[in-house]
Amino acid sequence: MIKDIRSSEIKNFIKNNPETVLLDVRTEDEWKNIGKPDTKDLGIKSFFITISQDTNFIENVKKEIDKKNQVLVMCAAGGRSMIAANMLMQEGYKVHNLFGGFSGNNDDPGWKKLGLPFYNS
Repeated sequence: MIKDIRSSEIKNFIKNNPETVLLDVRTEDEWKNIGKPDTKDLGIKSFFITISQDTNFIENVKKEIDKKNQVLVMCAAGGRSMIAANMLMQEGYKVHNLFGGFSGNNDDPGWKKLGLPFYNS
């Protein structure tokens, strides 16, 4: 089962799981127009790999992320990241869904609104 991690829990989760990496599965347009999470001050690596039907998502993840890492998967509001997390879990990754994602949803304000670090590319 994939556990949801709320935006407000990110810092504590990373502290307790130092092998965590962030995987942002949004689109290039979203990264460019809305922003990208900046994880360097949180002490973790971030990866930007789009999940869509015309990409080799799993193959691209395998090239970048080791299975020893805890993978915190993010999208805009939590839907695509759950799809990606399920796909990665089937491949043997330890995954968690960032509930609320970058922009937030009705139940969670999201990365950006909580004031977690981000930048525009």
